[in-house]
Amino acid sequence: MPKLTGLAFLLFILIVAALSVPSFLLAEKKPPGPVVAKWQLKWITDNEPVPALPASMQGGEWIQVTANNPITTKPDGVNRAWIRFEVPPTNLERPGLLIDKLYGHSIEVYNNNRLVYESNRTFMFDNNKLLLPLDKGPEDREYLIDLTTMSDRIGIQSEIRVGDLTALSESYVKRDLPDLLLGGSVVFIASIMLVCSGFLTRRQRDIWISLCLVALSTGVLLVVYSPITYMLFGQYGHSILLLFDVSLFVLLPSVTYFFDRVFEGKYPVIRKFWMFQMAYSLFSIIFLVVNVLTEDRFYHTYYFFTVTIMGIAMILQFVLLTALALMNAAKGNKDAVILSVGIAMVAVASIADLAIFYARSTHYELFLWKIGVICLIGTLVVLLARRIAADHDKLLAYSKELELFNHKLQRTEKMQIISELAASVAHEVRNPLQVTRGFLQLLSERTDNQNRVYMQMAIDELDRASGIITDFLTFAKPELDELDVLNVAKEIKQIEGILSPLATQMGGSLVVDIPEDLLIMGNSSKFKQAFINMMKNSVEALNGNGCVEVWAYEAKEKVVVHIRDNGEGMDEQELSKLGEPYFSTKTKGTGLGLMVTFRIIEVMNGTIEFKSKKGAGTEAIVKFPAVDRGSLPDGVGA
Repeated sequence: MPKLTGLAFLLFILIVAALSVPSFLLAEKKPPGPVVAKWQLKWITDNEPVPALPASMQGGEWIQVTANNPITTKPDGVNRAWIRFEVPPTNLERPGLLIDKLYGHSIEVYNNNRLVYESNRTFMFDNNKLLLPLDKGPEDREYLIDLTTMSDRIGIQSEIRVGDLTALSESYVKRDLPDLLLGGSVVFIASIMLVCSGFLTRRQRDIWISLCLVALSTGVLLVVYSPITYMLFGQYGHSILLLFDVSLFVLLPSVTYFFDRVFEGKYPVIRKFWMFQMAYSLFSIIFLVVNVLTEDRFYHTYYFFTVTIMGIAMILQFVLLTALALMNAAKGNKDAVILSVGIAMVAVASIADLAIFYARSTHYELFLWKIGVICLIGTLVVLLARRIAADHDKLLAYSKELELFNHKLQRTEKMQIISELAASVAHEVRNPLQVTRGFLQLLSERTDNQNRVYMQMAIDELDRASGIITDFLTFAKPELDELDVLNVAKEIKQIEGILSPLATQMGGSLVVDIPEDLLIMGNSSKFKQAFINMMKNSVEALNGNGCVEVWAYEAKEKVVVHIRDNGEGMDEQELSKLGEPYFSTKTKGTGLGLMVTFRIIEVMNGTIEFKSKKGAGTEAIVKFPAVDRGSLPDGVGA
């Protein structure tokens, strides 16, 4: 799953790069043709009409401006300016003029005292692009632009380009088109994700929806930040600007909430900051509605709260989340490392944007931050994928635990039924068997040799039945009232002496390697009974030239004993039935011996686990609580 999420993130980055690189290339590729790098500017403080060209251009109030050092900051009390420039002659069939960046809300363009272009915006977005067809006549080369603004900026920020109208039109559209594609793609994906949230659990849905809101608001910001959006949908400009503000109000608390879910709410400061952001965003939305209903009467106050104050809150948010991400990354938290990478991408992209911006004397349009933000969303997607994968793993683990619990519960219920049945029936059956055995022995002494053989077979079968009843009684009441400190090595070496001849007879060997200092609490006879059952089963499973290995050690305050053979082995179905009554892999086995073994180990506070593979052998792992030798009196446990 980590490899899958890593590949998904890499694919996401490649898609972002594929969409973003064209934006960079188009931003730097300039259409061929002459450039107007100089123009004249005049500040207008009244309702003075547009002057006639060119006679009125001789006054001393006109300021000479160059493209390398443009003037876009207006003096106090001024909201209008005239810009005059001269277009170089051209022999193109369809000449045109392109200004990539022009600040102003009301724009009127005059050529030879004729109004050739007019645009009036009633909303606050002042970033414009201007594309005009030109006349081919040599007498129509002087243009005047009348600008009026409602903001602090006014004037031309870029060079004035002259060239073929078709080529300029392509540049006019393509430069900002990737922003629309990228933002629109993010909005579309976020919308699909939001619809799919209905299929998730409640715990997954919270973090999923927060990521959807982050992506959705980011995509909207990318779209409405682009000037071409207002060029294409200028009639909805006021609504688009409102959408920008609302998206920002949604983005900030959504990012904080996502961080809080990633760290599973263990940092109260994030939750408190999120609650503050929610309250402030709600306040800003209410203020936005009031400002719209009053036709921007409280615009400056609204600007103060939603730009200045919210900008400070954004800085605090960035510092807080970065600090927490780095702190957790230093502790080895993988989610925090991924989160830190996403934040670092935003920081590096923003720093690179600013460095290029200042290196070019502010003649640069910021766009790398968009790549950084998309990469941050990519890291958030990876975090969400990791969280869903972790939840899936937990679900599988819980399912396995539940299955194991049900299996143990069923086994316990079966054992309880057998225990009660054994306790009630064994005493009733044993006495008649003993009486019958006694009469058969008397009869065998008085019968002939031919019938004595059959009498002995009947007695042997009664003894076998008595042994089965004894196993039932041992299972029902293991009788561990007398507990002693047992030396595991000593006990198992006695068992080795009993079973070594059997192992040799089966064509195998028995190898025991147990330290002398392993001590447990238990009953010696029952311990021997349990381990004789297990080791005898291993010996009988050998297929000639086999080996049964027994070794032990102490780990985590437990004495662990391993019994491993290279015999026939068992499949998963057979392995799951071990310890059940009347299940045995031996032809004449009853399964009661191993059932009793489980019971003895259980009452000695031990655990038993079997591992097996068909044709490769079986391994039993038994664990008992260890006894501390230092807490024992001298001589005990030797």
